[in-house]
Amino acid sequence: MRVLLGLLIFLFPVFAIAGELDLQGSFKQGGLIQGKTDPNARVLFDGKEIRVSKAGIFVFGFGRDFKETATLEVHFTDGTKEVRKLEIAKRSYKTERVDGLPPSKVTPSEAFLKRIRRENGEIAKIRQTDTGEDWFLSGWIWPATGRLSGVFGSQRILNGIPKRPHFGLDIAAPTGTPVYASTDGMIRMAEKDLYYTGGTIMIDHGFGLVSVYSHLSRLSVKPGTFVRQGEKIGEVGSTGRSTGPHLDWRLNWFKERLDPQLLLPKPSN
Repeated sequence: MRVLLGLLIFLFPVFAIAGELDLQGSFKQGGLIQGKTDPNARVLFDGKEIRVSKAGIFVFGFGRDFKETATLEVHFTDGTKEVRKLEIAKRSYKTERVDGLPPSKVTPSEAFLKRIRRENGEIAKIRQTDTGEDWFLSGWIWPATGRLSGVFGSQRILNGIPKRPHFGLDIAAPTGTPVYASTDGMIRMAEKDLYYTGGTIMIDHGFGLVSVYSHLSRLSVKPGTFVRQGEKIGEVGSTGRSTGPHLDWRLNWFKERLDPQLLLPKPSN
């Protein structure tokens, strides 16, 4: 009930008038915060100005290893300002071992590095998209039904070799299981065969929020198309660097990697 109440507050924040500031979300590493203030106010997060909608909505987030504090400044039209020092809870992360991967997927040869750099460059560009549409207000739902097989932030050891942390949420399910858009948004990438993530879809939800759906066996959408929450976008697979069929689902706020599970109620299964 507490999780559901928190989700409802996040989706339907309290309206604010000039001089007021309301913040809702998870103040911990991986958390996403949604704010509401005077639509004409300027909002700065750690000194950087962030987008405010015509309704006074703004968002920001904390990555996996975000520092313990951050500063939020709101400059109102009457010349006053409010400064809040935000405390971000530190999290401990699990260690996950993944064995049985092809050696080339763990330590790519020089022949594959050029391709990897090109693909990573395309992904990075999309993650910098700052669309002024508040599509994320549709809320968040689970994109697939299955077993939770991997969590955000875990340190991964691939074939015995320590690698970068896992920044997604893994949902194990049979190949062909439908994958749905968790939130309204615009398709910015729909690639069938990226080196690491295989069949990959990236959705722009506005204000720097971009979600990623990876290892898909089939894609049902194309770049430039708009999708609604709950619309089928593809099917679970085991493409790219994967040892079995699953969906790797990620959420980013620009360069910050967020934990999508913090936005959702516990799965029924």
